[in-house]
Amino acid sequence: MAYRNGTYIAFHAGGTTDPTASDIKYYNMLKAWHSNDGMDFRFVNSHEKQSAVRDSSARETLRRSLKARLDGSKNMVLIVGPTTKSDTDWVPYEIEYAVDTCGIPIIVAYTGYGKVMAPRELSGLWPAALVARFNSGTLRAIHIPFRQAAIDCAIGQFHLSNMPKNGELYYSLAAHREFGLVQ
Repeated sequence: MAYRNGTYIAFHAGGTTDPTASDIKYYNMLKAWHSNDGMDFRFVNSHEKQSAVRDSSARETLRRSLKARLDGSKNMVLIVGPTTKSDTDWVPYEIEYAVDTCGIPIIVAYTGYGKVMAPRELSGLWPAALVARFNSGTLRAIHIPFRQAAIDCAIGQFHLSNMPKNGELYYSLAAHREFGLVQ
């Protein structure tokens, strides 16, 4: 079994490598926060623990690489934006493998939201794989806004040794205040 200290980042790439045309821009933002010496934001990026695989790689090669990255992860950040639900390829596979095989919690980070306090109201943005695991009760997740302080806190708090109790956990209004997201 792999040493599981990484954070796996899942996002809808929309079949493009253009960093401005898909949710890859949010993944790049996470990496920028991590590399910024002036920010207190650190995580072990599971994508950097395995060799890079291009989108043009054979499907099975990519699948093996994703599995290896998830096998070495303690949690997953799922970036959810307006197009995530339409992903019928890799995001559903990543969710399925993370929950069903690896048993890791998912940190659902919503783009375009300053606070998240009613996850079910955002279920229209969820990919079918997330909906299925939520409905079956197998999902262990916290739902947060895509904001540096909230993501940093969730990555440090939720992992294999400290799982959310169910699939619809969210931070309180007081926590959102501490993150500087609301007055």
